[in-house]
Amino acid sequence: GQAAGQSRGLAEQAQKADREARQAEQAAGRMVAQARDRLAESERRLLAQQGDLAAVARQLDQVAADAAAAAGTLAESEAAIADLPDGESLRTALAESRVLASDKRAGLTEQRGARERLRQEMQSRTARMSAIDRETAMWQARAGGTTARLAELHQRREATAAELDSLAHRPGEIAVERDRLGDEIAVAERQRAATSDDLAVATTRQADAAKQLKAAESDLTGVRETRVRAEAEVTAAQTQVEGVAERIAERLECPPDRAAQIAGLAPGDDPPSRDHAEAGLQRLFRERESLGTVNLRAEAEAEELDQRIAALMGEREDLIGAINRLRHGIASLNREARDRLLASFEVVDRHFQELFVRLFGGGKASLRLTEAEDPLAAGLEIFASPPGKRLQHLSLLSGGEQALTAIALLFAVFMTNPAPICVLDEVDAPLDDANVDRFCTLLEELAGRGDTRFLVITHHRMTMARVDRLFGVTMPERGVSRLVSVDLQQAEVLRDVG
Repeated sequence: GQAAGQSRGLAEQAQKADREARQAEQAAGRMVAQARDRLAESERRLLAQQGDLAAVARQLDQVAADAAAAAGTLAESEAAIADLPDGESLRTALAESRVLASDKRAGLTEQRGARERLRQEMQSRTARMSAIDRETAMWQARAGGTTARLAELHQRREATAAELDSLAHRPGEIAVERDRLGDEIAVAERQRAATSDDLAVATTRQADAAKQLKAAESDLTGVRETRVRAEAEVTAAQTQVEGVAERIAERLECPPDRAAQIAGLAPGDDPPSRDHAEAGLQRLFRERESLGTVNLRAEAEAEELDQRIAALMGEREDLIGAINRLRHGIASLNREARDRLLASFEVVDRHFQELFVRLFGGGKASLRLTEAEDPLAAGLEIFASPPGKRLQHLSLLSGGEQALTAIALLFAVFMTNPAPICVLDEVDAPLDDANVDRFCTLLEELAGRGDTRFLVITHHRMTMARVDRLFGVTMPERGVSRLVSVDLQQAEVLRDVG
């Protein structure tokens, strides 16, 4: 089962790595496409700016040509003025020439200003072209890094595929091992079910036997009382018969069977008169009343009671035998439970000692069964000795030490008999940062085995930073709660790709 769990964990890790590689490859492809688009856009902008710079250069050349022409015209005008004779016409022409020269100078000044503005704009665009060149080089470098990252992801993908190929035969082996373990588990479950059924039947029979025994004891008590009453009645009747016989013997001085002879009645004689018979009957009534009530079926009832008592005694023997067999079965179950308890206790104690040393960074601890010779009725005491302290009872430790010791015991039990899900509610609250780090490391190791999924309820930042997925409850508006989840592993993958 552990090998199957490890193989499933390796397969899940390989699949996860393959998914991460594909996601990273897709993200890198998207980033390369974006980089190529931005590079093309930068190249288009660079070509447009180069065209603008060429136009500005042509304008500067035209301004320079116009300035040179204006300077030639001014020189020719001044030469012509120098060759002209004196006179009013010359002064007029000179004034016109000066006005024209002033206009030309103003135009030349404007052209020089425009040339200066064009020169400044050319410098600004040259600086912008340099920035574009640097940005282009940066994007080309990032594209190269992305290419290297893609190559690395391809290598990781090939390694993952090779590892998946090497693990391809493992599912068959795991299936065979799982079938074998499933058969063993089924056999053990059938044995456990049979034992449980036998125990339930024995328990039911014990309860029924107890009820029957109680009813038999009650019936036996009633029978005994009835027998005692019957014996008392028989004794009373015998006493009364004896009394009548004594009275007959006393009065008639003969046995009762000779009373008719004493009365003078022969077998063939006529009965006495009615009055005499009435007197005799009344006398007999008085004698019968003096004898009291006689139970003529006392002996038959006594025999019936004896037979019933014998049957109840046989049932009692059967019940005693069933109780002995049930007690023997219970003793066998207790013996097996005691052996299993001691074996499990030794395993849990060993794991507890190892985990205590790991969580505390030293020291020692142990578990002990106390207060009873029978392990099934014994209590459990925890003795711990953190580093630098003497061995003492758990109740004498501090709150954080008690919490860390309890965590070690809990994980020791889970290592002995793992459960599918474990919920830990604020177990790291009394721990400091160093102990929380040890607790998280141990929790990651236990979760990595794949036997148990841990759900940790915590407010500690270090614990929340070490888990695979976070779930939180927020209240975006009053009276409305919303569940928020974050996959930290996926966030790390996105961070590495970015």
